[in-house]
Amino acid sequence: MSDINIPENTYDAIIVGGGPGGLTAGLYAARADMKVLLLEGNAQASQITMTDMIENYPGVSEISGFELNKTFKKQAVSFGLEIRPEQVDRINRKKSGDVEGWEVITDSDTYRTLSVIVSTGASWSSLGVPGEQEFVGRGISYCATCDAPFYRDREVAVIGGGDTAIQEALYLTKFASKVTVIHRRDRLRAAAILQQRAFANEKITFAWDSTVEKILGEDGVTGVKIKNVKEPGRHEEISVDGVFIFVGLVPNTDFIKEVVNLDNGGYIITDSDMKTSAGGVFACGDCISKSLRQVVTACGDGATAVHSALLHVDELKGQVY
Repeated sequence: MSDINIPENTYDAIIVGGGPGGLTAGLYAARADMKVLLLEGNAQASQITMTDMIENYPGVSEISGFELNKTFKKQAVSFGLEIRPEQVDRINRKKSGDVEGWEVITDSDTYRTLSVIVSTGASWSSLGVPGEQEFVGRGISYCATCDAPFYRDREVAVIGGGDTAIQEALYLTKFASKVTVIHRRDRLRAAAILQQRAFANEKITFAWDSTVEKILGEDGVTGVKIKNVKEPGRHEEISVDGVFIFVGLVPNTDFIKEVVNLDNGGYIITDSDMKTSAGGVFACGDCISKSLRQVVTACGDGATAVHSALLHVDELKGQVY
């Protein structure tokens, strides 16, 4: 049996991302006595922290997304998880002593690790219409939880028809006098219970079969111009003071697109063990290719990713014996 040459500053695992998947991975890694570091990025806001209310996480009847993620973080840190607010720029294959590992380069440092767990989530998609970029922060928002109080007793529009769009529309009714949901289809994609609540809310109206052509305004948003997808010649302008956009997600995977295989949407392709196409790199949560993106599935992904990473690290350390 020979000694293993692994530099002392080499981590067993580095986790990239501080959402539910990443923090669950950190918790499990710390409890397994792995030498682990979580890099949560400079911006700690994520989809969960911008979610007003979560009521489908098992064992917790109602909690804000911010508070739930805060609980995840507190528990992980209590087991010794090291967390740093650094943004990962890229990762490279790098030998660490006698074993093959990875080099993780951030905006302020460089680390060596035997495995990497990517849990960087996804960001909101933009509409890509005239006026959108011009009015970001001046009437355009991608977070009702963040900005709803600015629209007390004012009229707003919500773009989208999925769970997030309808959940945020319901939240906006606590402040706005009227919420118009603009959806490109004639029915919502949101869960049945959210649809029921929306249809029963007197403050919510719907513009069906419609897409936004342009955001109107001067110093700030004054309205939206929409067109009917079933009647192309039919256009309409709706006066609103704010527009909240929830039309899908873009995975935060640019930094690793040259390292692992991605699907056509830019999501990381993994197997059931959260292994990617690159040995020693695992992924979990909303940045991976899968059918259901929920807090509970991200947590399950995170636990699985750490289990796979631990087996990988043990194999690396044992292969020189």
